[in-house]
Amino acid sequence: MVGKVKPYEVKPAEADATDATDATDVEGGGGAANDAHLQKNDDNQWYYARQSCFGKLGDALSVAVFVRPLALLTGLLWGLPHPSKYLTVLSLFFTGLLIEPLAILQDVLYWYWLRQQTFPRNPVIIIGHWRSGTTYMHQLLACDPTMATTRNSQTIAPQISLICKTLLRWYVACIFQKFRPIDHVAWDGDDPQEDEYGICRNCLDTNMAGVVFCHDYVPHFRRCVTNTTRAFRRALVRYAQLTWLYDGAGKTQLLIKNSAHTARIQALMEIFPGARFVFLERRARDSVRSLVIVKEKLGVLLGLHRPISHLRGVEETAQCYKELIESFERDRHLIPPGQLVVVPFQEFMADTVGTLRRIYEELGIDSWEQAKGPIERRVQLARSSYSSMPIRLDADAEKRLCEITE
Repeated sequence: MVGKVKPYEVKPAEADATDATDATDVEGGGGAANDAHLQKNDDNQWYYARQSCFGKLGDALSVAVFVRPLALLTGLLWGLPHPSKYLTVLSLFFTGLLIEPLAILQDVLYWYWLRQQTFPRNPVIIIGHWRSGTTYMHQLLACDPTMATTRNSQTIAPQISLICKTLLRWYVACIFQKFRPIDHVAWDGDDPQEDEYGICRNCLDTNMAGVVFCHDYVPHFRRCVTNTTRAFRRALVRYAQLTWLYDGAGKTQLLIKNSAHTARIQALMEIFPGARFVFLERRARDSVRSLVIVKEKLGVLLGLHRPISHLRGVEETAQCYKELIESFERDRHLIPPGQLVVVPFQEFMADTVGTLRRIYEELGIDSWEQAKGPIERRVQLARSSYSSMPIRLDADAEKRLCEITE
């Protein structure tokens, strides 16, 4: 049963020493259960030297940019930025303002096309709490040549992604660091990405509102994740249409990954009646611990509030974990038989290719023979390329985490 924060017999000292993170974000998983921080191998030494000079600027220009001005101004109605974050506000606003004429042009050019466009109403949707293997699953399923999905080069500025596709790919190639800023996982412009990061450029009624305004994380989570606004639903449909136009040429299936969608089953079934779900479940303690750190890092890059303590982060993240899973359990009966596969994290890590094969069989995805080779190559690359190191919360936060997940 996945409906509540489960009890686990892990002593605080043990948890501190063997912290588990999202091996999804350790592209290679390979059974590793620690948070992803790549070893500084000899061939990466130049990157780390460069990171000290250009890393922060590159990371900022890959995250805190290109929000549409009206979306940002509307979002600011929900909270005021801290004075120390005014530079981030200016970056978000003026980079968005810079490309707004192109965004308007795309809206005009593609208005009729988007209204008439059809796209698959039976997408494969990867869900499960953050740091539960969802990113790794997304990377592997995106190897299937029949599946269209959103990419980094689209999510960075979806409002101009159709008319400036080549330009955005060039921008991402120039700006992106070798590894993701939140966990040092290797990435590039063509890697798949969570649709929430693209939707929030046009509408801040998303989970990202709670990351940007971290002191109000729980209210935003309840407003934008366990509930959805009309604006978000419209933005979700429009983003699926954009993704199909951006990446769907010659493909037959749509792939979506978004942990926040775990609590949006009712809305998703209304929009995508034939949706097929892959739900990854992982021990609450490990997912919560890892997400606290990731939110902290994202907050540094694009947050408009001062950071919160690890202790507060644990309390709020654990509460939202519970509410997310409860929402899923409440609505999972809306998913017809044969359209949901539950994947335990440990099974996924222990037999990655076998788990993927099971997903294809149980969901009736008929492209396994085409996908098998690319998936196996991605798994082998990941397993041979990465090594992980543990992360740790502050002592009081770790103690509290163990208390509330016992």
